[in-house]
Amino acid sequence: MNNSDYNKAENAVDDTKNSLENAAEKAKWKVNELADKAKDYINEKRANDEEATQEDWLDKVKNNASDAWESVKDHANDAWEKTKDAAEDVKAEWNKKTN
Repeated sequence: MNNSDYNKAENAVDDTKNSLENAAEKAKWKVNELADKAKDYINEKRANDEEATQEDWLDKVKNNASDAWESVKDHANDAWEKTKDAAEDVKAEWNKKTN
């Protein structure tokens, strides 16, 4: 098996790692954004002389999170497929060389 096959597999793993690290970093920023949005929600309700409730807030967050989860899931799935495909290619090349 030549080095380019190993390099392809290694690059696929690195790409997957980078994608997941980026997703984690974005999630960390999302928490800070959510805190700011919670303050905005409470201030908006107060300005409209309405009661800010945890249930209403969590409903808003849940709707937003389900959209975000779909995006993260899509990226994680793509990373999985790329890594799996590269690993299968390396395995197939290895089998050709050893058989």
